[in-house]
Amino acid sequence: MKSLSRLLSLTKTVSPVPAIDQLSQLYARPGFLLRRSHQISAGIFEDECRNVGLTPAQFGVMSVLHAKPGLDQSSLARGLGFDKVTVLRVLRGLETRGLIVRIPAAISRRSLAISLSDAGQVLLLKAQDPVERAYWRLMAPLNDEQRVQLVGLLQTLTAGLESDARAVFVPHESDS
Repeated sequence: MKSLSRLLSLTKTVSPVPAIDQLSQLYARPGFLLRRSHQISAGIFEDECRNVGLTPAQFGVMSVLHAKPGLDQSSLARGLGFDKVTVLRVLRGLETRGLIVRIPAAISRRSLAISLSDAGQVLLLKAQDPVERAYWRLMAPLNDEQRVQLVGLLQTLTAGLESDARAVFVPHESDS
């Protein structure tokens, strides 16, 4: 009973944060701004790539497979920082559209090597201009210095917090 009365007396002395201040704090939080930025980025990408029918995740998978044909599903997932369920879902969609092929890997018949099909190569090439337009549209509010700074800060943030990620990210080196 004593602890309840003490709690009640404490709640009377603590002044609540006005709702407007709480919202200002929410809207200034990095997590909120990153989530909102991601929504905007995905929307711009999908708008620009509507005619080629690609999502950011599909474009990422196709880009990695273009650079590293024959990857297995786990290596592909790590190369994008995707969890296994996400990469599987994206691969199924691309395979249904005939944009990728999966064949038994040379090193292990139990593993599948994934590559872009000829149609996938053509679509990836066709997507380059809309993807570039999406990039410039997303970065339009920033000047050149701010663009470099934003990318640098995001790289610092993700590198510094990589151990907290839900999915492992192991970037692949480009062969070209």
